[in-house]
Amino acid sequence: MLLIHGICPTRGDRLVHQTLGPDEPIPAGAIWIDLLNPTTPEDAKVEQHLGISIPTREEMHDLEPSEIIYAENGAHYMTMRVICQSESNVPRLTDVTFILTEQALVTVRYDQPGAFNIFLNRVGKPGGCSLEPAGVIEGLIDAITDRAAEVLRGVGDRIDMRSRQIFDGNSANVEQGRAYQAVVRRIGQYEHIISNVRESMVSVERVLLYLSANFKRTKKAMSGFTPEWRSAIRDVQAIEEHATFLSNKLQFMLNATLGLVSIEQNKIIKLFSVVAVVFMPPTLVASIYGMNFEKMPELKWEFGYPMSLGIMVVAAILPYLFFRWKKWL
Repeated sequence: MLLIHGICPTRGDRLVHQTLGPDEPIPAGAIWIDLLNPTTPEDAKVEQHLGISIPTREEMHDLEPSEIIYAENGAHYMTMRVICQSESNVPRLTDVTFILTEQALVTVRYDQPGAFNIFLNRVGKPGGCSLEPAGVIEGLIDAITDRAAEVLRGVGDRIDMRSRQIFDGNSANVEQGRAYQAVVRRIGQYEHIISNVRESMVSVERVLLYLSANFKRTKKAMSGFTPEWRSAIRDVQAIEEHATFLSNKLQFMLNATLGLVSIEQNKIIKLFSVVAVVFMPPTLVASIYGMNFEKMPELKWEFGYPMSLGIMVVAAILPYLFFRWKKWL
């Protein structure tokens, strides 16, 4: 799908959107060309219009680290890892290639990250975006950053809920093994999401540093904007620090959960040990009177059997009382 975004003077110089048909030429005023699951003819049309090369999906996936960001024929090629919602509601990463030229910005994507919808909602309002290619990529990066911050906030809320579940002593579910297993699985999922956000922000920061050093806006376009994208870089670094904080918090929760599991296991082992010690003296008494010797006077006593039962009961009660006195139970 070939999506064209350009300036419309009749609408107050706002960014308008248009889906281009197979036989329609690209308008001269297009400042953002969005290729969503592009076909070969659509790639060729954009290449002819701007005189650039559009990477295929396989080329985007198999990029070497040195080829993620580079310049070619006056165009700046940058590939970012962008957060994208999946069917399982666990955000994943998708590759999006940005090709920035003086004439237009081209985005090549094979998925629909939520950041693009956020940006399209913003640019529909007055003053939502600078109407030039560098302004569009700046707005997209801001939307990508905001989306990452939103994902981290959601993860943080869920981490707080799980933390209360772990450390709430009044909750009976916390002392169940299945509850601990569920918490450990959730911690793994949250760490996966945080890792994706951190990886996305690292790629975004690389792009911002590259643009700050290699792409210079014209004086007319620079009015009201920071060409070095310093504010965006600070936002990305703040998100990375927040992701590190949440990751450390998850590590603490994981260690605490495993510690509580060990405590529960020790309680079970302790219980079995106490039961074994309590029944050991009665077993000794029963073993003594179970021996088949001829000269055992107690075997002929009238009260020998009740006496042996009484000795076994007393021998079981005394260790129990001793353990209670020591507060081992």
